[in-house]
Amino acid sequence: MESKKITIIGAGLIGSLLAIYLKRHGHKVAVFERRPDLRKAKISAGKSINLALSDRGWRPLKDVGLEEELLKMIIPMKGRLMHDMKGNLTFQPYGKEGQAINSISRGGLNALLMNRAEEMGVKFHFNHKCLDVNFDHNLVELEEKGNTFQVDSDLIFGTDGAFSAVRASMQKTDRFTYSQTYIPHGYKELVIPAAPSGDFAIEKNALHIWPRGGYMLIALPNLDGSFTVTLFLPFEEAKHSFENLNTDEKVVAFFKEAFPDALEFMPTLLSDFNAHPASSLVTVKSYPWVQNKTMILGDAAHAVVPFYGQGMNCGFEDCYELNKLIEINGDDWDTTFRQFSTSRPENTNAIADLAVENFVEMRDKVGDESFLLRKKIEAHLNDLYPDMWIPQYSMVTFNPDMGYAEAMKIGKLQKKIMDEVMSVPDVTENWQNLDFEMIMGDLKELLKKP
Repeated sequence: MESKKITIIGAGLIGSLLAIYLKRHGHKVAVFERRPDLRKAKISAGKSINLALSDRGWRPLKDVGLEEELLKMIIPMKGRLMHDMKGNLTFQPYGKEGQAINSISRGGLNALLMNRAEEMGVKFHFNHKCLDVNFDHNLVELEEKGNTFQVDSDLIFGTDGAFSAVRASMQKTDRFTYSQTYIPHGYKELVIPAAPSGDFAIEKNALHIWPRGGYMLIALPNLDGSFTVTLFLPFEEAKHSFENLNTDEKVVAFFKEAFPDALEFMPTLLSDFNAHPASSLVTVKSYPWVQNKTMILGDAAHAVVPFYGQGMNCGFEDCYELNKLIEINGDDWDTTFRQFSTSRPENTNAIADLAVENFVEMRDKVGDESFLLRKKIEAHLNDLYPDMWIPQYSMVTFNPDMGYAEAMKIGKLQKKIMDEVMSVPDVTENWQNLDFEMIMGDLKELLKKP
């Protein structure tokens, strides 16, 4: 393959992994990042402290030889652990025995990727802000310490996040379609510190959820024994909103009422709450992702809300799928760009929609008895027909060979069938007597239809 001079804008998770893939093909790769080097400065790698790494993200990281290091950085979460108002716990496995999603430090993973890329010869340039991209001449205009200059390249990739400067330049071009949609909720990062003994104060191998209908609290474990806690709450126009939590007394009273069993493990609640502003949650969709020799991917092309735990995984999958096309097409970059930007958006649009839907499920339904019964019946169907009835969550999370769009399509058919199942009289008492063979037959018939 002919070596190309490649510029990547954005040294986050996706840009750093993409740099590894491109360098592996022998290209000259330079990455420009507007923030300082997170390995040297005390800054966050992003707004969330830790993330959920699942199979779609694990596969490309393994592909570039990072699996051994990853195993030292993760805490497996085998399922959701729901906390009701009285502190009663209900555990819902994410998949079958041995299946889990993995809590991992965003900053730690980002540093691992940058270190590996540098070892391979990738050049990183920090404190460089992208101002504009000239797509006709493959030029990036950058600013460093008040000085502006241009970098010329054979290929340019924008991996600079949901508020991408590269995409902003694309938005000025003809027939570029773009949308951003905010949900009414924001979030704040809080902390459950490690117990005085250094152990975890609550169950280590689970993603904790306090679903409260209209809002919720979640907690993911960290290697140091602490938990990253995230409060999702409407910004305004609700009884419980960030707008109304405007005094320390109101914050404490709210947690005593809504999350009493979490509050007892949160001695720094007020300092954490006051230190972190409420951040917004946005879905971004755009098309096309290519202008001449410039491509956007990851959040720059398709940002999603975090409620399916797939934002990072989806971005890593972008890199994996793009690399497969590079290996097939070689120096024919026009074909690679065209194929990727026509095939991939169907799947990224699907996970964007699924993520919004899953927010409603997490905050409103996971503690509901009818919902738990529904999941129990689906798990039983999966036990009876493991290759034919696979829960949508498992298709998305544990089956990277299935596209998000296909998982969404099958999930909708399963939902249609399960809505009918749940309407059967006395299903709560007699669900084990359902005609599971007939239910499976219904799914097969629906799958035959175009």
